[in-house]
Amino acid sequence: MTIGRRLFLGTAAGAALATGTPAAATPKRRGTGPGATFSWLGTAGWRIDVGTKTVLVDPYLSRYRTGLFEPPFDPGTRLTVDRARIADHPGRPETILVTHTHWDHFNDVPYIADQSGARVFGTLTAYHLGLAYGLPSNRLSPVKGGEVLDFGDYVVEVVASLHSRNSSYSMAFPGVHVARPAKPATIADLPEGDTLAYQVTVRGGPSVFFMGASDFVARGLTGLAPDVAMIAVPATDAVHDYVPRLLSALDRPATVVPVHWDNFEVELRNPPTVGPRDQERLDLFLDAVRRFAPRTRIVRPEYLTPYTFA
Repeated sequence: MTIGRRLFLGTAAGAALATGTPAAATPKRRGTGPGATFSWLGTAGWRIDVGTKTVLVDPYLSRYRTGLFEPPFDPGTRLTVDRARIADHPGRPETILVTHTHWDHFNDVPYIADQSGARVFGTLTAYHLGLAYGLPSNRLSPVKGGEVLDFGDYVVEVVASLHSRNSSYSMAFPGVHVARPAKPATIADLPEGDTLAYQVTVRGGPSVFFMGASDFVARGLTGLAPDVAMIAVPATDAVHDYVPRLLSALDRPATVVPVHWDNFEVELRNPPTVGPRDQERLDLFLDAVRRFAPRTRIVRPEYLTPYTFA
């Protein structure tokens, strides 16, 4: 089966601009709290260090080739965990937040959770897939959207969301698991499984919104008003007025960080690799942000680099 990356997902784009505040700098703080750094793991993945606690969002570090970036695409690509590459990057997380269960978001989650003892939050599909991988049910927490969960140094708000639409107004590997499946073997065995977004608010620090795909439920974002938004860059125009509608619903965040624009089938090496067509899509995204929210700062993340946000 030959399939173009745009037809597949519609969730990537190119580079961005500006830089964040380096972790070594002293950030402005709005109150007392543990402080936090945010490190991009590539794709839509993040490591958040809040004091001595670590939270991961969609950690995907194995980054193997499927033909998505260099066709033909092979849905029968075997799932692989690169333990050496994962090594130290995730730290020892206590919490893993999963937006959806496509392989470029979920592939490494069971291994990292097994090694660290972290609790995994995600859809019911993520729950059932976790069971399929042998994770204990008492460390799998299914959520739907609307939950506001207190972890002491940080609060996680779960947001019902939508997956990106490709140029055919569809997506690859749609579907959900309503019961425990056989252990997945190929990337096609990891369906979208419904999609969530998350807002993480650090005590005395910023509120940060995380997307894993480039669509959303506008009414469900009302009142979030994050300081920072990690926004998935769309690779198609299937979603109407994506940037104006999204930034309006989020009350024009002070900082926007584009994600899911890199080639996630090559090594984590700075500067991140991006294809010409993805660069085009990112440029369109950045232009739209500048036009609609000219006071918003755009931060280009580099891999595994800690950023702070006031």
